[in-house]
Amino acid sequence: MLGQFLIAFRETLEAALIIAIVLAYLTRTGRKPLIPYIWYGVYLASAVSLILGVSTWLVYGTLSKAIQVLFEGSASLLAVTILSSMIYWMATKGKELRMEVEKRVEILATLGATLALVSFSFIAVFREGFETVLFLTPFLVTDFLGTVTGASLGMLASLALAYAIFVVGMRIDIRRFFYFTSILLVFLAGGLAGYGIHELIEFSELSGVELGWFAEPAYNLNIPGSSVFHHEGAIGSIFAVMFGYTVKAEWGRLIFHLAYLSVVLPFVIRIYRKQRWKLGSCTRKKLPK
Repeated sequence: MLGQFLIAFRETLEAALIIAIVLAYLTRTGRKPLIPYIWYGVYLASAVSLILGVSTWLVYGTLSKAIQVLFEGSASLLAVTILSSMIYWMATKGKELRMEVEKRVEILATLGATLALVSFSFIAVFREGFETVLFLTPFLVTDFLGTVTGASLGMLASLALAYAIFVVGMRIDIRRFFYFTSILLVFLAGGLAGYGIHELIEFSELSGVELGWFAEPAYNLNIPGSSVFHHEGAIGSIFAVMFGYTVKAEWGRLIFHLAYLSVVLPFVIRIYRKQRWKLGSCTRKKLPK
C-alpha cells in the first residue's frame, strides 16, 4: 500500500501544484472570472481518468490467463518508461515549474481563450490521471483493496499539501522534496521493471517458448508463503512494492532490475547535484564584494 500511496501522492501533487499556481496567478492578476474555466477542465479530466481506470479493470477481467500475464508485463514496462521520463522532467524542469505555468497562462488569459484554459487544465490533470492509472494497474490486479486505499490516501495527502503551500502560505523546498521522492520512485520503477520481465517470462512459458538460462531461477530464499517476510506477506509486500523484493527471481528479472538501478539512480543523483552546484555558483556571484 505504501508504493501505491507514493505513486498517487506524487502524481496528484504535480497536477495539484500546477492548478494551484494557475488559480493563484489568475487571482493575483485580477482575472477571477476566468477561474471557473480552470475548474471545468479539472472536473472533466477527473471524470475521464476515473472512467479510464474502471474500463481498464473491467477489460482485464475478460482476458485469458496468458493475455492477463502479457498485459501486466507490458503495462509494467510501459509504466517504467513513463515514470522514468517523469522523474527526469522533474529533475531538470521542476525548479522552473511556476515560471513556465504562469507564462503559458498569461498568454492564454491575454487572448481571452476560455476554451484554451479549459484545455490547459484538462491536459494538466488528465496527464497525471492517465499516468496514475497506468502505474497502479499492475498493483491493482494483485492487490485491489490495498491499491485503492493507498491511492486514495495519497491523493488526499497531496491535495492537502498543495492547499497548505499555496493557500495557507506554508513554505517548503519543492526541489528537495522532489529529489527524495525521485530517489524512492527510481527504486519503485526498478522493481516494476523486474516485475514486468518476470511476467513476460511467465507469458513465454505459457506460450511454450523456451528462454533458456534467462528464465532460470537466479536465487530462491525458500521463505514460505505464510511468512510475513514473503513478498506477499505483511512486511515483505511493502518491500516488494517499494524495492521489487521477491523471494524468488529469474536471471532475466534480476538482471533488468539491477541494470535499471545502476543506470538511472546515479544519473538522477548527478542531475540534482549538478543543479545544486550551479545554484551555489549563481548565489556566490550575486554576493556583494
